Amino acid sequence: MRVLLSTSGSRGDVEPLMALAVRLRELGAEVRLCAPPDSADRVAEFALPLVPVGRSARPKADRKTPPSREEMARFMTESITVQFDEVPAAAEGCDAVVTTGLLPAAVGVRSVAEKLGIPYFYAFYCPIYVPSPYYAPPPPIGEPPAPEGTGIQELWERNNQSALKRYGAALNGKRAEIGLPPVEDIFTYCYTEQPWVAADPVLAPLQPTDLGAVQTGAWTLPDERPLSAELEAFLAAGSPPVYVGFGSLHAPADAAKVAIEAIRAQGRRVVLSRGWADLALIDDQEDCLAIGEVNQQLLFGRVAAVVHHGGVGTTTVAARAGVPQILVPQIADQPYYAGRVAELGIGVAHEGRTPTYDSLSAALTTALAPETRARAQAVAATIGTDGATVAAELVLDALNREKTSVPA
Repeated sequence: MRVLLSTSGSRGDVEPLMALAVRLRELGAEVRLCAPPDSADRVAEFALPLVPVGRSARPKADRKTPPSREEMARFMTESITVQFDEVPAAAEGCDAVVTTGLLPAAVGVRSVAEKLGIPYFYAFYCPIYVPSPYYAPPPPIGEPPAPEGTGIQELWERNNQSALKRYGAALNGKRAEIGLPPVEDIFTYCYTEQPWVAADPVLAPLQPTDLGAVQTGAWTLPDERPLSAELEAFLAAGSPPVYVGFGSLHAPADAAKVAIEAIRAQGRRVVLSRGWADLALIDDQEDCLAIGEVNQQLLFGRVAAVVHHGGVGTTTVAARAGVPQILVPQIADQPYYAGRVAELGIGVAHEGRTPTYDSLSAALTTALAPETRARAQAVAATIGTDGATVAAELVLDALNREKTSVPA
């Protein structure tokens, strides 16, 4: 069996699919991965066949402002059209497609799967995106809030209509070119009647939904990479430091300066992850170390706390490591994960996107308290590790059922 795994976005979108690809391969399937070209080096570490799709997911380093609404519209249109242009060759000869990530890219991939007549599966990395009568959706990016008192079902329909308005013309234009009928219900078409939630059920429990969603657990890879000699020496030279990083996001203004000063005031050292924001140290004192790519699974078990943006990958690794967290959410599902960390008592949800010395100092006082660490370690024992196996078996079982149902 051959399975195509496709996603768009940054490291947090690609890493879980890599975990699923590795597990599928271990179970005897042939795999192929479609992802942005930024992921080439990481994918190569696992000898996974990569088909680069689209442009770099990394924002320009000199960009100081968020993209305009017009720029976002162009980006979303491109996200759709590139799937029709570049995915068909990768999907040829595959028995199934598994997709995650941005809605406009995913509906393009499903259209390719539909044209080829092969099964398609979609997975969320956070349960708040699964349509449900029990909780409201995040508001569409760039649109004003709905009128106060709008019902939950109305909010979901509003989001669905917003998606149709933004993506429908580009999607249905490309579908018409390959002989497919137009799509009017973007959500149902993209997500299917039984999507998966690739998130840990303790950290991100799935609530009742309109769809037959299945929670597989988080898709993670065991990371065997050693820490660098420089980082090992730094860790050995003093008490456990506090890790600070914003992953593939632009960090808030002065984030590194604020974090370092607040952490120093607590008598702690700092490991600063440069990330895509290219965060830099504020001086050359020996109590701080700036690092690049690192094995978070290994590092987080040796730090006092983790200050980060709240991406699902970083949040899950920190939860599994039993280390207290401070989440400074910026976009998308990050506020949800910040709220869950606070609810579980394993860390702090920072209020607002831009930390100050005072706000971060208060958060550090809570995160570094012995009771927070004790709670984080207790919860760590409940975080699952088999999500990729569950998902891989779902794919293979579905394909085996399909083969046995076809008359000889």
